[in-house]
This record gives sequence, structure tokens and C-alpha cells, in this order.
Amino acid sequence: MTPPSVLTFQRTYLPGHLGGGPVRSIANMVESLGDELRFRIVTSDRDLGATIPYSGIPSDRWSTVGKAAVRYLPQGIRSLAVMARLINRGDYDCIYLNSFFSPRFSILPLLIRRLSSPGKRVVIAPRGEFSSAALSLKASKKRAFLTASRLSKLHQGVTWHASSEYEAEDIRRVLGPSARDIRIAAPMPMSIPDSAPDADAAQPGSPLRIVFLARVVPMKNLLFALEVLAQVQVPVSFTIYGPHEDEDYWALCSAAIARLPANISVSIRGELPQERVAEVLRSFDLFFLPTLGENFGHSIAEALGAGLRVLISDRTMWRNLEREGVGHDLPLDAPEAFIQAIEDEAKLSWRAGQAARSRDYLSRKLNLAQLRTDTMALFSA
Repeated sequence: MTPPSVLTFQRTYLPGHLGGGPVRSIANMVESLGDELRFRIVTSDRDLGATIPYSGIPSDRWSTVGKAAVRYLPQGIRSLAVMARLINRGDYDCIYLNSFFSPRFSILPLLIRRLSSPGKRVVIAPRGEFSSAALSLKASKKRAFLTASRLSKLHQGVTWHASSEYEAEDIRRVLGPSARDIRIAAPMPMSIPDSAPDADAAQPGSPLRIVFLARVVPMKNLLFALEVLAQVQVPVSFTIYGPHEDEDYWALCSAAIARLPANISVSIRGELPQERVAEVLRSFDLFFLPTLGENFGHSIAEALGAGLRVLISDRTMWRNLEREGVGHDLPLDAPEAFIQAIEDEAKLSWRAGQAARSRDYLSRKLNLAQLRTDTMALFSA
């Protein structure tokens, strides 16, 4: 029996990585469910923000990448004809879109589907685009498109994929009663380790080792982290991993780094290859991500899987961390709470068994068997 076919549209995909969480979400889904679902992924022929295509990857032909067939489309009008042909052919069971606002990889496929294959099911994963913080960026353009969507009924009858109940609430708040079919399925992690060794212990009296791992863009809120650290009294070694996607924002962060007091040292490391994430994270004491909002937060899950304590905002699905003994989730309008949390963490020094606590919390939060069931349900009528 032929597995159900899911025609997926995604702005960037492997080997690209600058797209962050959505790339990992789709790659992990394919790896986990690729034997039960037939994934065909249509994506760009270059990484996010890149000016040249991937080297050695054929353009506009199907390539096997893991358990999926992937078609890398070039820039320009030619890709429109390819998309139209793929959608018109109708040899798939469901269209899966990984954005609400993407002109090329969400709006365009929806328009083609309306004209040629209106009966085909569509599942849309907004990937955090409906959070208040995300909607505040380029707000006028987003408001205009939301109005056009409502008037044209472009999204009528689609299934919405929310990563958590928090994201489901965002979808209801923004779309109202038109979002009738919302299904919740958290993204699958790459893996959850069976055991998590304690991180390398710091020397007594040495600075608290804090790591930031995310794209350097306003949504990830690195500037807030630096402003918090400027008020911290204890010694801290702060390491920043992540691509500088927004140069204007990075300029603000660089200026904040230059103003930090002598007790805060900063290392800027750039991008961290995915295969080294777990190994590198284990050399730190605390993961710090005061994000403006996450529909999931892959780097948070990776930090917990590596055995770290985490310090994050309360705008993610990772909640009640202090009660669980794995860190803090705090409101962004209370920076003094973040300052206090860091100073408290420094006093804890290293506690044996922390890795097991973090990993156990991650395992309870992400039940892999349930995640598989929830994800398969996305694609059933």
C-alpha cells in the first residue's frame, strides 16, 4: 500500500540551516515519519538570505534527502510554473505549508490550489507568526494581508498546525472563528538522550558560564540579555552562538557588549554546526534565551537534553521551570527578575544530578509516542 503523500512547501530546507527551527522541525518530522508518509518538499535553491545557490545540488529536479524527495527551485518566474505543475498534477493527499505570510511558499501555493485543485486538503503551520511579538514586526504589511485573507477567504477550510496550546490561542486570537480546525502537535526533537551526563564542572569561584544559542534577530532578544547582564554583580562568562541575520540589530548588540562592566566577559562564536550542539552545550552552566516568543524552541529543548538549566521568557511552551528544578521562565517586563535569577544561579555553583533533572523534564514534556500520533493526525481528514 502506497503511503499517503504530503506535498510540502518550505522557504528553506537542508542542507540550509539559517532558517532556524522550521528547518529542524520538518527534517525531524521526515526522519520520524518518513516510512509512513511520503514527503515531497519544494524549497528554495539557497539558504535564507544567501545570494548564490547551494553547491553541488541540482536545481529544479527531485533529489533524495534523508527520507524525503526535495525539489530546489531557482529564483525567478520559472519556479511559478513548476509550482503550478506540481499542484495541478494532484498526485498527493495533502499540501503542507510552513508559513502564513511567505509570498512564495505559502500565498502562491494557496492561490494555485484555489484555481486548480480546490478540493485538496491544506495544513498550515504558522511557526509562531501569530504571536504578538512577531505580528509587531512589519505590522502594517501583516495587517493588510490578514485583511485581504479574510475578504478573499483564501484560508477558508484549511487545517491549522499549532505547536502548543499557546500557539493555538494565538491562532484563535488572530483569525477568530474562521480557524475552525486547529490541531496541536509539538515538533519532534532530533532525539531525547537516554541519559545526560552532568556538564563539565566549573572550578570553584570561576564565573558562571552562560550560553546564548539562536539567530541574532530582534525576536530572540539578545539585546535584552545584554542589558540584563549589564546589571549583574557576579562574574559571568557569556558566549554567543548564532548567525547575525540583522546587521542593524547586531550593531545595537555590539554597542551593548562594549558597555558591559568588567565582571562580564563575552565570547562571540558565530554559527554552531548542528552536529556539535549537544557537545558544546555541555560545557556551560546556564542557557539564556529571553525570546519574544517561540512556537516551540528547538534550542531550549537541546539545552535541556544536554543537561543544562535554562533561563527563558514566559512566552514559550516551556513553563514552570523553577518548580521542576530546571531553571526559570520569567516575564520580560520584569528585567530585575532575570538579574536575580542569574545571581541566584551563580550561588548554586554546580549541582550533581542536574543533567538528569533537565533530561527527565524534557522526556515528560515531549512524549515521543504521543508526538508521532499527534503529527500523523495532522494529515488525516
